[in-house]
Amino acid sequence: MALRIVLMGTGAFALPAFQAILESHHNTVGLFTQPDRTGRGHHQHVNPLKTLVAERQIPVFQPEKANLPESIGFLRSLAPDVCVVAAYGQILSAELIGVPRLGAVNIHASLLPKYRGAAPIQTAILNGEQETGVTIFRIEPKLDAGPLLAIEKTPIGPKETAGELETRLAEIGASQIVAVLHQMESGTTVPLNQDSSQVSRAPRLKKESGRINWDKTPSQIDWQVRAFQPWPTAYTTLLKGSSAENPHESQRLIVLEVAPLPADISDTSDALPGAILLADRKRLVVQTGQGALEILRLRPEGKRAMSATEFLAGHQLAAGDRFESA
Repeated sequence: MALRIVLMGTGAFALPAFQAILESHHNTVGLFTQPDRTGRGHHQHVNPLKTLVAERQIPVFQPEKANLPESIGFLRSLAPDVCVVAAYGQILSAELIGVPRLGAVNIHASLLPKYRGAAPIQTAILNGEQETGVTIFRIEPKLDAGPLLAIEKTPIGPKETAGELETRLAEIGASQIVAVLHQMESGTTVPLNQDSSQVSRAPRLKKESGRINWDKTPSQIDWQVRAFQPWPTAYTTLLKGSSAENPHESQRLIVLEVAPLPADISDTSDALPGAILLADRKRLVVQTGQGALEILRLRPEGKRAMSATEFLAGHQLAAGDRFESA
């Protein structure tokens, strides 16, 4: 018998999964999503999930807080069998998840119990993980702690950014959730409790988290650059002039792509971290805490993205110029 499903999500990560559910034989009876937000220039952000359900005349509810009595009342009026949650951005109360007959399930972009929290994709790349995955779990009031219903692993590409990885994981989640809903419909789910001794956290990112600390290793900086795309982005400040302590000019740069250099090239300098080792109109090489790193692409604040070669064509760098370290 087809399930009555309420979708709960906001971000693009939820889109493929919700599309797959809408195309299944199940009956989607409502969408909970975050309130519409106004961005720079008073432009309204387009919510792709609202667009997805609009043509099917599915009710949309956008509460500031899903756990308020009126929100729970609206959910109860939909009489759902199950809520499917993906990138919703709110922690659900025990009262709310008790409304659907079969509870609520979440599509989470990590191999739980690893990286519970708001930024599992970014944290996996930031920590240099070589693989990650998607987990479907039954929601309990404690953050990302419910029993596992499905889990699938995938390698992280050596140059893959968080945005690129999110796109792949979203597709994995879409195929997973349809299979799990089939199991819930037939009563064949086999929940597996999480190993609490293996729990790690992935807290929400802050804009200032993107500031590069040049004391770190080349690999760690590479992980940061890839983990923080498309947001909050990794950035640094170029200090130009007679000395880093008293520069004549400073410029903020967003770093988009880097490449750690081999040890036989990078271990020959005794320069301080952040010092520019090479800026010859073709290559931009920087000293880190353990070896050197080449910047391949960057974006000066307020300008377009460009290669290091393009940047150097318009910015003459001299001995003593350096990047400020966090």
